[in-house]
Amino acid sequence: MRGPVRMLLVDDSPWQREGWALLFGSQPDLEVVGQAGDGAQALAFLRQQLVDVVLMDIQMPRVNGLVATERILGDEAVRANGPAPRIILVTGVDLDDHVPAAAQAGAYAVLYKDAEPEALFDVIREAALSR
Repeated sequence: MRGPVRMLLVDDSPWQREGWALLFGSQPDLEVVGQAGDGAQALAFLRQQLVDVVLMDIQMPRVNGLVATERILGDEAVRANGPAPRIILVTGVDLDDHVPAAAQAGAYAVLYKDAEPEALFDVIREAALSR
């Protein structure tokens, strides 16, 4: 892996994105390079920037995390920047409701939003290494 893990944070709550940005900014090997408020904004960003890992909420208005995952991983313009990013989906509701759909969409992992920071760091680092 070259340099820090480049991350895109996607959630319809600016407070959630800012909280994540502060959390990941505390780690020398993680770099938040962008934020988006929904899946459509995430796709537009990824067409322009190389990102290693996308941390994205499942439940968002307009384009949710499941639909966005499929679109991102299937988009030729995203792949033109380099390997497709690994996508980690997060949810505040029951994981069992989302794991099968997330796997089908191509997500690397699904976690609860309130996961312990060290667990988030570990999954993000593993995802980046698996690219």
